[in-house]
Amino acid sequence: MKNGIGNSEWALEAKGLVKSFGDNRAVDGVDLYVKPGTIYGVLGPNGAGKTTTIRLIATLLKADAGTARIFGHDVVKEAHIVRQLIGVTGQYASVDETLSATENLMIFSRLLGLSRSEAKRKSADLLEEFGLTEAAKRPLKHFSGGMRRRLDLAASLISRPPLIFLDEPTTGLDPRTRNQMWDTIRKLVKSGSTVLLTTQYLQEADELADRIAVIDYGKVVAEGTVDELKGSIGTSSLHVNIQHAPHIQEARLLVERILNVRSAVSTEGGKITAPLGNINLVTDLLIAFRDSGIELAEMSVQKPSLDEVFLTITDTENKAVASNQWGNKKEALG
Repeated sequence: MKNGIGNSEWALEAKGLVKSFGDNRAVDGVDLYVKPGTIYGVLGPNGAGKTTTIRLIATLLKADAGTARIFGHDVVKEAHIVRQLIGVTGQYASVDETLSATENLMIFSRLLGLSRSEAKRKSADLLEEFGLTEAAKRPLKHFSGGMRRRLDLAASLISRPPLIFLDEPTTGLDPRTRNQMWDTIRKLVKSGSTVLLTTQYLQEADELADRIAVIDYGKVVAEGTVDELKGSIGTSSLHVNIQHAPHIQEARLLVERILNVRSAVSTEGGKITAPLGNINLVTDLLIAFRDSGIELAEMSVQKPSLDEVFLTITDTENKAVASNQWGNKKEALG
């Protein structure tokens, strides 16, 4: 065992987590399996149970039922060990606005048991790593939102924990600062950390996560890689824009015949959209268009977006199907 990390296959293994607040079942049987050295995204709408799940795993709340292990250590029975293995960064900076960046990091370092000289060195190193050296002596009340968020993340890394919980770390940040945070998160994983990331931003999950769990109403309704989730709601689609309006109907008939589709084909504003199960058929379609004298303005093949996945999976009519698919995966994991 090194730094409390055993030989567990999972950085995080949670089974059947349940937490209720009165009549509200905020977490309703959540299972999560996170491999070391990966970024695992937890995606869901407001009130879905993401933050409560993180608090259960991070020993900040006690579950009503279920178990969770961090690198093989039970979060209830071995909470003192688990707390040494994790870093938690919340949605809002957990720092004192009247103090400078250096003073904040010094306080956190001393609370974690570092000597004054070690705390000073660690604070300086983190400020440099997160691009905050020039603002080191500035009170936090003069920091931008992005600077505050970077400082909060720096504070959670003082002890360099192997597992880092990032609870909506880029909420409220402008696109440029959000991209900077994404680069920082990628660097953490390259240096050996494991990251559990909760987010409402679909692009963020798409950009960063190796695997994603979609939580809605306290349940995991889907889980997999981005490509697996996109594939779960259907195949790619073909989008064709016809140059001349009189050719649209003939072009639609060719699409239906060659792609072997019928009612799924839609036409709107000179555009034809159809599901595409076999991309090799596109060549046959192009030849047919040429032979028929049908000119194209534009053509593209598109995979489902993560936005479409999210809206489909969290739609009430689709939850049962998604939950059944995830249930089959859980059985395979044991």
